[in-house]
Amino acid sequence: MRRLAIPLGLVLLVYLLVVGVFFFLQRDMLYQPGAFSGAPLADGPPIQVVGIDTPDGERLVGWYLPPKPGMPTLLFFNGQGGGLEFQGGRWSRIADEGVGFLSIGYRGHDGSTGDPSEAGLHTDARAAYDWLVQRTRPGDIVIHGYSLGTGVAVKLATERAARALVLEAPYTSTADIAARSYPWLPVRWLMLDQYRSRDIIDRVRCPILIVHGTGDMVIPVAQGRTLYDLARAPKRFVRMIGSNHATLTRDGLYDHVWRFLGLPPADTADEGRRAEVIVTET
Repeated sequence: MRRLAIPLGLVLLVYLLVVGVFFFLQRDMLYQPGAFSGAPLADGPPIQVVGIDTPDGERLVGWYLPPKPGMPTLLFFNGQGGGLEFQGGRWSRIADEGVGFLSIGYRGHDGSTGDPSEAGLHTDARAAYDWLVQRTRPGDIVIHGYSLGTGVAVKLATERAARALVLEAPYTSTADIAARSYPWLPVRWLMLDQYRSRDIIDRVRCPILIVHGTGDMVIPVAQGRTLYDLARAPKRFVRMIGSNHATLTRDGLYDHVWRFLGLPPADTADEGRRAEVIVTET
């Protein structure tokens, strides 16, 4: 019995060490700020670099493009590791439509001060909205989240008025994603930042558009469908056939966004691949 107890004890010790490493490094794994030069591309849209102060004393870097008259403004929340300057194609597509946008570097990202956390990112989102609403009425603000940013966007949409909520490749919660990658870890007990969109999306009162690729290997399309089922109407779920986690913008995402918002397609829309789609609507 003693011979058996020693190996089992070693296995348990190693497991506990792994659990401890996961717990203490979890925010480094979840938040992955990339390199940031600080300036928009010279040949891109005329983006303004702005500073936004949060109520807890942080200073956020924001990129802002005012809309053309009569057009809405997207308040965009980015994904994991996808900083402001890595979204050049997205910014161009938005600008081509005449739509404005504001996107921020989360605290600890893209030149913004502070350390990221779920509570901190929600504070950043509210500060960005409050900055934008001084320049754009709430009925012209579209809250738009991609990947990690969908959890930020859903929470904000439960707290602030908006024309619509757009969720691009959303998850039900970050703990649900982690449980797929680490089924042998009690991640739902360990994770500090869970962004439980599935628990609060039914509080969103504005129209909701969810777009997800069937080829997404990072966040399964089933999680987007779950959020759709939990959300209040009016709502629309667009499944883009074959698109993966990183190709929705390229594959025609904004065609569906503009249509959902009742806007005409941009005259300068690129002629690249357009994914076949399955649309569900309530």
